[in-house]
Amino acid sequence: MEWVTEKLTGHVGAFLTGQQLNSLTDAGFNGLRNALFEHGVVVMPDQYLDPEAHIDLAKRFGEIDVNRFFNPVDGYPEIAEVRTKPEMTQVIGGTWHSDHSYDPAPAMCSILSARALPPYGGDTQFASMVAAADALSPGLRRMLEGLRACHTDASFGQSKVGLGGEPTAHREPVFHPVLIRHPQTGVQALYVNGDFTTHFEGWSAEESAPLLDYLYRFATQPVFTCRVRWAPGMVAIWDNRLVQHYATADYSGHARLMHRITVAGQPLN
Repeated sequence: MEWVTEKLTGHVGAFLTGQQLNSLTDAGFNGLRNALFEHGVVVMPDQYLDPEAHIDLAKRFGEIDVNRFFNPVDGYPEIAEVRTKPEMTQVIGGTWHSDHSYDPAPAMCSILSARALPPYGGDTQFASMVAAADALSPGLRRMLEGLRACHTDASFGQSKVGLGGEPTAHREPVFHPVLIRHPQTGVQALYVNGDFTTHFEGWSAEESAPLLDYLYRFATQPVFTCRVRWAPGMVAIWDNRLVQHYATADYSGHARLMHRITVAGQPLN
């Protein structure tokens, strides 16, 4: 049986049905992986992954990258607990960003499994960095192709949602190309984000700010995005080299619990 694929929008995202993630054949997994690389994010309903199945799926993509800022799920250190409490007015991931861009080898993909959902809201939005790169003017593209940008995890130190409390978790800043080539497909994507990018290499932060601010706005304009409405048991997988994402904080007074595993990537060129 093959996956049944339905595009979510013109530029990013696909809804996949017809198979169960906890019993994928090699052919089924290859189809899933190919869909991820083509669409940037894939969403699969009614999966209800338990922690063991979640970990097994992640290991088929590659080595698990344990996030050093999130609390782990009890008994499963590979799984990050993404929990919002009813009294919280800000949420984890409530700004446009790419997971682990502050690492020398940024994350390949993230696998998010819905565990407990609010009665409304809590959608996750995704923006295609491939579509953003394709839409750049020729002149701006030529300039960006020669630039690298600094990425740092320092923003976790100012987090208001309980992250970054352990100083030893922080690492030295790293530099990545502003326009990268996807390691598997070679497609070009824009690779800067408002959470973790601070400046261009050889530029001051003040000099960098106007252009970076423009790129953040340009890359996340609605035409490049899709919006995932969560349902019980749903799983979403996204490629952090191809998309940014945004967790919508519109369910104050309600709890939300997600389990996330991040898969390690490789240095970007």
